[in-house]
Amino acid sequence: MARFEGALARASAREGLLATAHAEIISRVCERAQFDAAALAQEGRTGTLAIPFVKQLTAQVAGVSSEAARHVHAGATSQDVIDTGAVLCLKPACARTDQLILRLGNAAAELTRRHARTPTAARTLLQPALPVTFGWKAAVWLSMIARSLTATRSAAAGALLLQFGGPSGTLSSFGERGPAVMVALAEELELQATPVPWHSARDRFARLGAELAILAGVAGKIGRDVSLLMQPEVGEAAEGAKAGRGGSSSMPHKRNPALSMLALEAAQRAPGLAATLLAQLTPEHERGLGQWQSQWFTLRELVCASASGTAAMADALESLEVNEKAMRASLESMLPGQRLEFGSAAAMIEAALAEWAAT
Repeated sequence: MARFEGALARASAREGLLATAHAEIISRVCERAQFDAAALAQEGRTGTLAIPFVKQLTAQVAGVSSEAARHVHAGATSQDVIDTGAVLCLKPACARTDQLILRLGNAAAELTRRHARTPTAARTLLQPALPVTFGWKAAVWLSMIARSLTATRSAAAGALLLQFGGPSGTLSSFGERGPAVMVALAEELELQATPVPWHSARDRFARLGAELAILAGVAGKIGRDVSLLMQPEVGEAAEGAKAGRGGSSSMPHKRNPALSMLALEAAQRAPGLAATLLAQLTPEHERGLGQWQSQWFTLRELVCASASGTAAMADALESLEVNEKAMRASLESMLPGQRLEFGSAAAMIEAALAEWAAT
């Protein structure tokens, strides 16, 4: 939020609406500003966090120049600073999530290549079906990851926008200079400008949230498969052993699917969080009452959940222990005499790898 206010002062000065000296003072104070979080929380209960925030910031600017303090937050509205502040937090978070998806996809691609000809049993309705290859199974995971990477990138690009409309959304406080100030502010913050403010148009956040929830579900699906394969009575794959991971406080003989558990936990939480964002698509008129005010918390939890699940399964697949002998034994036990005919599995594997490479 302080970054927004400093950038607004610089953008206004670039368009001749504020003395450069005053903009420099505001900008310098914003760079080193310190805030009383407890006081902000208490005062924010009366309406919006932006009001006590601007009050504290203005007092700090006034300590340097009372004249410059008169121009803090000039022309903007509370939702501009809060929404843009949220976007400035989301931007690096989405970039980090992108890196985690790449890790997960690369690990799945490696398993796909390495085990393209490793026979294993397909299971439908939790019962043995026909032979497939473990590489084909990993290719199914990979295809989901590739789609999720493309979709989350698109949704993030659409959501990481400057919010700037002023009190009613028309930048009326800036007169004819409004569009120019908006462009300058977007450049200062390295965000994309949008010609129409999205004070009450929350579809972009809902779309991003939906894709993050799907990503959490993708990681959870992989975690479900790995945890089932890891059961001792199956024993066809296992999360890599690591000190302090997967143990039990009372049963030292156990080796728990700890990483899969993290992914499944996140997958359970994510749909409800995404549903909250979908329920916030109906704000009243030009600024809603109670919808956007909760989106910062909802999006934070959703980003963290999807990133947690994705990171956990990236760790799991990077060190996955594949027991080819157990897979062969399961085939011979459950599907005795079954010929190993894999149909078009090889072509499907190549297609999945090509799709991933194209991302």
